[in-house]
Amino acid sequence: MAFPILSTYRLQLRGEASGFAFTFADAENLLDYLDELGVSHLYLSPIMTAATGSNHGYDVTDPTTVSPELGGRDGLARLSAAARERGIGLIVDIVPNHVGIDQPQQNAWWWDVLRHGRSSDYATYFDIDWDLDEDGRIVLPILGSDDDAADLKVDGELLRLGDLALPIAPGTAEGSGPEVHDRQHYRLVGWRNGVCGYRRFFSITSLAGLRQEDRAVFDATHAEVARWAAEGLVDGVRIDHPDGLSDPCGYLAWLRESVGPQTWIVIEKILAVDEALEPTLPIGGTTGYDVLREIGGVFVDPNGAPTLTELAESAGFDYGATPQMLAELKIRAATDTLASELCRLCRSIVAAAGADHPQLPEAVAALLTHIGVYRCDYPGLSAIMPTALAETQSQSPELGPALQVIAAALARGGEPVTRLQQLCGAVTAKSVEDCYFYRDPRLVSLNEVGGEPHRFGVGAAEFHHSAAARARLWPQTMTTLTTHDTKRGEDVRARIGVLSQVPSLWAEFVARWEINAPSPDPATGQFLWQNIFGVWPVSGEVSAELRDRLHGYAEKAIREAAWHTSWNDPDAGFEDAVHRWLDTVFDGPVAGQLTKLVSQLNPHAASDALGQKLLALTVPGIPDVYQGTELWDDSLVDPDNRRPVDYAARRAALKALEHPKIRVVTTALRVRRSHPDSFLRGDYVPVLASGDAGDHVLAFRRGGDIVVAVTRWTVRLTETGWGNTVLALPEGTWKDALTGTVADGPTSAAQLFAELPVVLLERHRD
Repeated sequence: MAFPILSTYRLQLRGEASGFAFTFADAENLLDYLDELGVSHLYLSPIMTAATGSNHGYDVTDPTTVSPELGGRDGLARLSAAARERGIGLIVDIVPNHVGIDQPQQNAWWWDVLRHGRSSDYATYFDIDWDLDEDGRIVLPILGSDDDAADLKVDGELLRLGDLALPIAPGTAEGSGPEVHDRQHYRLVGWRNGVCGYRRFFSITSLAGLRQEDRAVFDATHAEVARWAAEGLVDGVRIDHPDGLSDPCGYLAWLRESVGPQTWIVIEKILAVDEALEPTLPIGGTTGYDVLREIGGVFVDPNGAPTLTELAESAGFDYGATPQMLAELKIRAATDTLASELCRLCRSIVAAAGADHPQLPEAVAALLTHIGVYRCDYPGLSAIMPTALAETQSQSPELGPALQVIAAALARGGEPVTRLQQLCGAVTAKSVEDCYFYRDPRLVSLNEVGGEPHRFGVGAAEFHHSAAARARLWPQTMTTLTTHDTKRGEDVRARIGVLSQVPSLWAEFVARWEINAPSPDPATGQFLWQNIFGVWPVSGEVSAELRDRLHGYAEKAIREAAWHTSWNDPDAGFEDAVHRWLDTVFDGPVAGQLTKLVSQLNPHAASDALGQKLLALTVPGIPDVYQGTELWDDSLVDPDNRRPVDYAARRAALKALEHPKIRVVTTALRVRRSHPDSFLRGDYVPVLASGDAGDHVLAFRRGGDIVVAVTRWTVRLTETGWGNTVLALPEGTWKDALTGTVADGPTSAAQLFAELPVVLLERHRD
C-alpha cells in the first residue's frame, strides 16, 4: 500500500569507488532518525548502475540494473521493506535522457554499437548522426588532437590509447593501430574540432542521448522502473531533464501508463518566471525551482536594488547591456559550444524545407535568443515560436529569407522541430545557468537555477498569488530550497540576501577590502566577495577544508563565467592571480573585517533562513529537505553540496531540539503529518498584517486549521520595532506548535514573534 506523500528527504547515494560510500544500507540505518524528524518519504538520487566511482549517479551505464555498488536489487528491496515498516515510502530519481559512455566498456549497449555499427541491436537506441562522416562512422570527439590517432595500439580485440579502450569490429584487427582504426564503425577526432557524432547531454561528450521516442528504447530503459511501481517498492519517481527528450509530453504519457495512476511523478522542469507548467501533463508537478525563487525572493529587500546596481556598475558590469550580453552568450553557445548540434539541425532543416540559405545557422542562433524558455513546443506555449520569428525578423530583417526556410521546415514537423527544441534547452542552460549566473555580481543569491536576477526579489502580492494558484492547480508539485544542482545552499543564499537590506554598508566594506586585497578583476571580485561572505564562518576560524572549498569554487566560477579563463582554454595567469588573491583574503586584515560583518549580520541571516525554511515546508506543494539542511549548511555549487553529512550531529540536535533550524523542520514535518488534509488539499489564503511594520510579516492560512507567519527585512525592523503591527488571526484560538504560545483574534506581532522570527499555528481545540 502506498503511503500519502507529505514530505521528502533527499539523499545523495554513492558507491565505495567514489571516495566515500553512502549506500542503501546507510540509508536504512537513517530510517529511525528520519522517521523521528517527521519525513514521509526518502527521495533517492539515481540508483541504476552508473560509471564506476560516480559521485552523483547521473552517468548511468546500465539502465536495466540497480547499482551493485549501492546494494543492488536486493539492497533496494531491503531498504523499501524497512522503510515501509516505519510508514516511510521511497521516491527515486531516474535519468531517461542520456547514459554515461566515458568508459565505453562499462556501457554494454554503447560498446555493442561501437563494435557493430549500424548492424548493432542497439544502434537505434542512441541519437547517432550517421551522416556526419562520409563513410557512415560515428564521430567520437575524445582525442586531445587528431594527431593522437597515430598513437593507437592494437591489443587483441581492443584498440587502446592510454586508459581508453575501444572495441574492434570482428575480422578487422590486422595491422597497426591507425590502420585498424580506419576500418572501425567509429572515427576518433580531436575534441576541439567542434564535431560530435551523437546527441549529448548539453555539451558533455561523456553523456550520450537516448531515443526515448522509440517504444523499444523506452521499454528497455523503464522495465526496472515499472517493476518498482508494480511491486510497491517505490511510490514516486523524479524525472531528470525531460526537456532534453524528443517528445517530453509523449514520454510522460508512456511513463504514466507504465508506472500506473497512483505513482507520484515530478519532473526537473526549469520554468521561466512567466512560464506556466503545461497543464495537460500527467504529473504531480516540477521539482520546485519555481517555488525556490519565490520563497527566497520574498526576503530580498527591493530598497537595496539601486545601491547594489550602482556598486556592480562601478566594477564595469553594465546592467543596461545585459539583454545584449545574454543574446551574445546564447549565440556563442549555439555556434561554438553546441556547433555540432546546430550543424545537424541545419541539415535537417534543409532536408525538410527542400531549400538552403547561407545565413541559416546565423538565423537559427538569432531565433534562439528570442525564446525565453527551455523549449516552446508544449501545447500551452504555441504562441512563443511565431513571436520569436517576428522579433528576429524585426531585429534582423536581412535574416528574413533564412527564417522562411526555417518556417518551411517547421511546418512539416518531425526532426527539425524536435532538434530545434532540444538545441534551445541546451543553449539556454549553457548561456544562462552555466555562464551568466557566474557573471552577474549584483546580488548573487538571485543567480539560481530557475531564477531571474533582473527581478530584484519577489513581492508579497506575487508570492501570495502564485501560492494560491499552486494550491488549486499543482498541489502535489515539489517545493524545495536546496538540490544537488543549486548554485548555493539555502542558508548561504539567505545570508547573501541580507545584503539587500544593507547595501551601503556592503559597498563600504567592499571598497575597504579592495584597498587591502585588490581583486584581479573588479567584476569578478564583486561576484566572489558575496560568495566568500556567504560561507564565512561566524567564528572567523577558516579551516583548511573551507579554504580548499573556496579555492575550488572560485576556479569553477571564473571558468564558467568565461570572461578571463574557461574550461577549454584556462588562463593560468589569471587563475593563479585569483588563487593568490583568495589567500590574501584568508591571511590578511580582510579576514577580521569579514568576521566582524558576518557576526553583525548573522542574526538577520538566521532569521531569513528560518523564515524561508518554514515557508518551504508549509506553502502548497510537497516539501523536500535536501540532505543535511535540517541544520545550518554552508554548501556552494556541486560537488561542494554533495559532501558527506554528519548525521551523528543531527541525531543529537534532534534529541536536544535547541537548534532553531531543526526545531522548525521537525515541528513543521510533524504538523504536516497530523494535518494531511490541510496541506495536501487545503486552500491557501493570505493573512494580512496591519500597522507600521506590516510589510515585515508574511502570513497565510492553510485549510481550516493552520496559520503560518514569518518575519522579513529584520535589519530595519531592529531599528523601528514592531510598534503597532498586528496580525488579525482567523476566528478561533490558535497555538504555536513551535513555542506553545496561545493567541486569538488580532494579535500584536511583538507577541507572536517574541521567541522566534517564525510561527506555525494550529487551531487550538483544548
